[in-house]
Amino acid sequence: MTGNYEYLQHARAKLRLNEGPPTVGAAAKALHPEDKLVNRINRKVGLGITKSVGTMWCAYAFALLALVSLPAAILSHDPIIIIAWIAQTFLQLVLLPVIIVGQNIQAVAADARSAATYEDAGAILEEAKQIQLHLASQDAAIGALLDKIKALEVSKAGD
Repeated sequence: MTGNYEYLQHARAKLRLNEGPPTVGAAAKALHPEDKLVNRINRKVGLGITKSVGTMWCAYAFALLALVSLPAAILSHDPIIIIAWIAQTFLQLVLLPVIIVGQNIQAVAADARSAATYEDAGAILEEAKQIQLHLASQDAAIGALLDKIKALEVSKAGD
């Protein structure tokens, strides 16, 4: 007896081998493809600014820069000017690089999760292939048993 099941690999399984895991870098290339000079320049400028501003050293420098105008804000004795200094000068200057640092950390973590998920999916795919081979082996064994049962039935019927 021959089995009637034939394993066909899903098309997505073949595609994922070529694609690799999704990453922040791949997303950036999708948003700003490198096919045009202006896109390459924009990508490099944006990445350069993000890398330089997105550091804690930049946050410290911005804090020092903001503190330069603090005495003038305090000497004004005007609550609106003091609140404006806090909100518009200090918070905006200091929080910008801190937020970028946090986003960079989250991006690295997201890439790590993506790579782990990709590897897990590959492992599951390989396990599923092994299950298919095991089932094919069982199908062959069951088929051999059914053939023996039929042969016994035929020999008994002939007695």
